Amino acid sequence: MSQIAANEITLHYESAGQGQPLLFITGVGYGAWFWHKLTPDLSRHYRVITFDNRGVGQSSRVDGPYSTALLAADAAGLLDALGIESAYVVGHSLGGFIAQELALARPALVSKLVLAATTSGGPNVVPITPEALDVLLNRSGDPLELIRRGIAVACAPGFAGTHPDVVAELLAYRLSGPIAPAHYQAQVMAGAQHNAEARLGQITCPVNVLFGEHDRVAPPANAALLAGLLPQASVTIIPHTGHIFPIEDPAATVQALLDFLL
Repeated sequence: MSQIAANEITLHYESAGQGQPLLFITGVGYGAWFWHKLTPDLSRHYRVITFDNRGVGQSSRVDGPYSTALLAADAAGLLDALGIESAYVVGHSLGGFIAQELALARPALVSKLVLAATTSGGPNVVPITPEALDVLLNRSGDPLELIRRGIAVACAPGFAGTHPDVVAELLAYRLSGPIAPAHYQAQVMAGAQHNAEARLGQITCPVNVLFGEHDRVAPPANAALLAGLLPQASVTIIPHTGHIFPIEDPAATVQALLDFLL
């Protein structure tokens, strides 16, 4: 993990492999670690760059409010500081909102875009399921139990019960560097206020809309809605997975990305 000054803060990032830069942007509460199951395979084809958003991990723990435009400026600042003029960009969940703002603000920086488990924001999307919303907003109670509930609802139904090794790995990560409640809330609010529906037609690069079949956080009915707002969009649904499909089925995620990016 390295650190670099970007957009008046410090961002911690990792870089692996050579060739075309491939930037990954994470969702609420996760840092670069979220992509660790994908990096070994993808770094054989690309220069894979992952980083901690502000408020998370080893990046600056600055107070909010945050916006998706601000977080996109962080990502642009990282690419600028690394001397990268054009990259493939993958954004997951909140990271998908950030990736949209990055492509809108700095179109030359984004040559291909993957919007994973995300929406356009605004009033016309298929909303988060009630069970997932409760986990996102109800932060009372035992911290360990909160994390367990969050993992269970982020995966496909039944996955947590049949994959205790993956749950243990996620728990260990969450407990090793917990996000401060105020910074978690700042990220959640940035996502809640995001609305790019009327602007997405301005993104002219090729886009792949990538969803898990059983996503309860960003229901997959949003895939067609999102693709319909973009001039050059395709849709890929990864079967038997939920919201965090890069963790649930990394092999299928890598294949979906290669199918689009290569």
